[in-house]
Parts: sequence; C-alpha cells; structure tokens
Amino acid sequence: MKIMAVDFGDARTGLACCDKTEFLASPIGVIHDRNFESVLQKVAVASVEYDVKEIVVGHPINMNGTIGDRAKLCEEFAQRLEKMVEVPVRLWDERGTTVSAIGFLNETDTRGKKRKETVDQLAAAIILESYLNYRRNHPEE
Repeated sequence: MKIMAVDFGDARTGLACCDKTEFLASPIGVIHDRNFESVLQKVAVASVEYDVKEIVVGHPINMNGTIGDRAKLCEEFAQRLEKMVEVPVRLWDERGTTVSAIGFLNETDTRGKKRKETVDQLAAAIILESYLNYRRNHPEE
C-alpha cells in the first residue's frame, strides 16, 4: 500500500512516499508555505495525487519523552488533516530524523541552498522508512 510521510515545519514541509510494496521510501517534495491552512490543503491534495492509502505525520516528541509545543502543533495538524482526507492519518515518533538527515547531507557534502531544499524531504523519507520498518517487524498490528 502506498503511504505518504509528512515532516511538518514552520516554513517548509517535507513529503515522502513509498511504493505499493512498501519497500522503497522516496522524497517527493517540499511545500514552501508558512500558512497552516494552506499547508493542510496542499498535503491533502498531494495525498490524492499520489493515491496514498495512509498518511504518517512526524511527531517530534522531546528526547525525554515529553510533549512540547511543536509536538502539540503536529498533533493538531494530523487531526485536522484526517478530517480533510479519506485515509487514516497516524502520528509517528520522529525523534532524531532531522539529525539523521543532516548527517546524511554532511556525508554527501550537500551544502547551501540544495541542503536547505533537501533536508525536509529527506527527514520525511526517514520518518517513512522508520514506519515501514516497524510495519515489517509487527505485521500483526
């Protein structure tokens, strides 16, 4: 089943999608928008465009397990998005994904504008990869 991941941000929101076999998670783009409502609309449109059957929204829980303001905003985003689409929307713990994305970009020596453009969609792909790994290891859920 095709699944889309969302790395919701203040200025940029990264998107990633997997193939129907749930084998490959690929970055599919960045939404450059600061308006909450507009980003919701654009993510909803992308979910139809990519014909996804589920959406995973990154949930930035603090490293100590607490829920901060950013995580609450992502919870609201996921709740509002679920009312706009006809597929399930899940929150997925994204702790460390941006750090992993930055590490990858450092390894590949990606700098400047290209780095800024890439980090959010790469973070979304890492969120999706984590979710897909969980699904593979917990098929009963």
